[in-house]
Amino acid sequence: MEFKTIFISSRSLTIEILNNDIVTTTPYDVYLNGELLSSNECVNVYSIYNLNPNTEYLVKIIQNGLCYEKTIKTDDEYVSLNVKRFGTKGDGVSLDTNFIQAAILSCPDNGRVYFPKGEYYTGPLFLKSNITIELAEGAHLIGDIDRNNYPILPGIIFTSDEQDEYNLGSWEGNPLDCFASIITGINIENVKIIGKGIIDGNAQNSDWWTDVRTRRIAWRPRGVFLNHCKNISFQGVTVTNTPSWNLHPYFSSNLKFIDMKVQNPKISPNTDGCDPESCNNVDIIGVNFSVGDDCIAIKSGKIYMGRKYKKPSEKFNIRNCSMNFGHGAIVLGSEMSGGIKDITVSQCLFNKTDRGLRIKTRRGRGKDAIIDGITFENIKMSEVLTPLVINMFYYCDPDGHTEYVYSKEKLPVDDRTPYLGKFVFKDIDCTEVNVAAGTFFGLPEKPIDSITLENVNFHYAKDPVLGLPAMMDGLPKMKGKGLIFSYVNQVNIKNVNFDGLNDKEYEFTEVNNINK
Repeated sequence: MEFKTIFISSRSLTIEILNNDIVTTTPYDVYLNGELLSSNECVNVYSIYNLNPNTEYLVKIIQNGLCYEKTIKTDDEYVSLNVKRFGTKGDGVSLDTNFIQAAILSCPDNGRVYFPKGEYYTGPLFLKSNITIELAEGAHLIGDIDRNNYPILPGIIFTSDEQDEYNLGSWEGNPLDCFASIITGINIENVKIIGKGIIDGNAQNSDWWTDVRTRRIAWRPRGVFLNHCKNISFQGVTVTNTPSWNLHPYFSSNLKFIDMKVQNPKISPNTDGCDPESCNNVDIIGVNFSVGDDCIAIKSGKIYMGRKYKKPSEKFNIRNCSMNFGHGAIVLGSEMSGGIKDITVSQCLFNKTDRGLRIKTRRGRGKDAIIDGITFENIKMSEVLTPLVINMFYYCDPDGHTEYVYSKEKLPVDDRTPYLGKFVFKDIDCTEVNVAAGTFFGLPEKPIDSITLENVNFHYAKDPVLGLPAMMDGLPKMKGKGLIFSYVNQVNIKNVNFDGLNDKEYEFTEVNNINK
């Protein structure tokens, strides 16, 4: 059983088991420098903590009597700053914001800010470049419940020559004023946030989840907000109880989210797990999501940001993740006016989400709203109501129910027309399907280019639940349906099976080429 190193810091590392299993079927033992660290492990992504800087370690995996080993050297570290020495109380009551911020700002390049066990009641914290922050096991950042203590990030600030603008705040695809987040990074680079600790937005004890569609002073903060950052890594930490989205990287690059837990109550509003917006080179590996909205929603802004910056989200690897209870497991859009390209999702488990893959776009997103090069492979879905959904008539937002959006007539192609390219679904097993196996709705004037399904199995629930497979006007509720294609240039089908289906396997409307 081979493994590779996917993350190294001065105090920790993460390995990934190389196999085709979503969960390792044969347990293994982990040894560090000859000493047993853990036994009977079944996860594909495994992290080791409490290491020393600039030190070589022999990591050994033993499975079925076979031994696999690597020598891994941790990063160098100049100095370690304990937040307790800066005056934090860590009692869960005293406000520790200023003391923590002092430690962060005092940390030199290649230094570490260390949080020992404790409950740190805090407002938003601003990161700086070239440091590591470690939340030890038992370290718990707890968000201040008073929104009046949160700095505001203005959405648009015009430059001094009035020729350009500086965007700080963002809300659902538009440059709008928002509150700073408990962890906020602005124009920083080379930061690692590691450990077994918890970043807790504490929204359940505040009014963040009340009247969520009304702006009060500013729009709600996220758990983590990264604005124009690069080379940022999160390893191990838990993010929970966030006022809105848990993780929101924005116009950022070279990001890693490794072996994390992202957890919000099922009923918490708009608490998406990870929403990278106009980002590139993003790895989301070994993350467990259980949230109140979409687990991962990849975005690139609404029409203003898409047209102005034309910055797609691209080059994503999402692997060995578990998505639970959200509206969608992996969602692309609907704020995607800058485009989304080259996304690979593999070895993931989708459990009890409303939809598995969910593409959301519509007329008006613009000519730069291109989604292309999307591959889903080696996926298991359990009790996902509709596993595969592509919808070019998505009706949310103020203009969503206009005739321009919902019309099924062939309208002129212009600067407002989005485009969907090639989608590949391979080696996927879906159990307890309820509403439909998949619905794919292209525009009459701009059909989806290509959909390929290979080695895909759909097993239906005995008593399917009635529901809407996609949020579009004029679509009736349904249950126990097969694969529905409408306005697609080419559909390729190879070894697709239906178990317990009592309806048509396929429905084709205006599909130009069908290869079965």
